[in-house]
Amino acid sequence: MKVIKKIKGIAIVFLLFIFSSPILAQSTSDSDDGYGTIIKVMIAIIAVFAAIILWLTLVYTDKDSKGATTTDGKKSKGSLWSSMNYDTSIEDEQSILLEHDFDGIKELNNKIPPWYNVIFIGSIIFAVIYIFKYHILFDGDTDYQTYEYQQELAEASAAQKELTKGTDVIDENTAKLLTDDASLSNGKDIFIKNCAACHAQDGGGLVGPNFTDKYWIHGNKVTDLFKVIKNGVAAKGMPNWQKQLTPKQIEEVASYILTLQGTTPANPKAAEGKLYE
Repeated sequence: MKVIKKIKGIAIVFLLFIFSSPILAQSTSDSDDGYGTIIKVMIAIIAVFAAIILWLTLVYTDKDSKGATTTDGKKSKGSLWSSMNYDTSIEDEQSILLEHDFDGIKELNNKIPPWYNVIFIGSIIFAVIYIFKYHILFDGDTDYQTYEYQQELAEASAAQKELTKGTDVIDENTAKLLTDDASLSNGKDIFIKNCAACHAQDGGGLVGPNFTDKYWIHGNKVTDLFKVIKNGVAAKGMPNWQKQLTPKQIEEVASYILTLQGTTPANPKAAEGKLYE
């Protein structure tokens, strides 16, 4: 019987290893930075705990009812539940009865269930590993949420670079002067909605400079305007628009602004900057 129980226990541990292998493999492939190790250790601990509980269940089956007899004089067999909880049959309660007595009330000395002890000891082991990992070694980010966020940003950045590989990227170095009606119409809409408050709807200037003359503070090329619109000019109160507008929209509004040169605004602001012929 003992040999059979040992064989069953070994089989259970083997099955737990087989079932946990895909999880371990996944954790290893997803976490190559040290966190995979701690995940594998935790999974291994859980598997060991499960094996111990099942082992105790097999080993202690029938022991909890030792001495209990049925009406025909034969020993009764313990149930799975009773073996997991160290239950004692009613017939054997005298063996665990404590001596003290209070008004005829007595107390049974019931044992703590093995599964409870396993969980308790396991929680201590887990706490030790956790403290050692995150508060002693410091072999990584102690804030795992921050780490995940940074990883996702890095992955998104890599994916974006992959998508734009081989295509024209619009920035302050590659922006082109657009002349088609659709682009200029879009640029005008963006200008009236976002820029007119400081530069007037006709581009004559208010708080911001006049766009209709030949004087420019930061240059009169579309790339110059793209850079100013994108990054802003904090010293002059000009906000950056790179988070509100796409590169294409910035290119469109910069192209539209250049079409305002030579027009006649209602109340033009005095010239600012350098003259560009």
